[in-house]
Amino acid sequence: MESLPNDPMMLLSAVNMKLRDEYASLDELCDDLDINKDELIKRLAAAGFEYGESANKFW
Repeated sequence: MESLPNDPMMLLSAVNMKLRDEYASLDELCDDLDINKDELIKRLAAAGFEYGESANKFW
């Protein structure tokens, strides 16, 4: 996860931008960027965000 920001709000913004512009799913993003999906979800959940699969974004 070194390629993504540490700040939760910046992380949210970066991940949602990538999901919107480059990836059809969270699985695809995590596979392509070699990111642990559970770790990403945990970090964003700690900041109060959850992933909505149908919307393909965190909120």
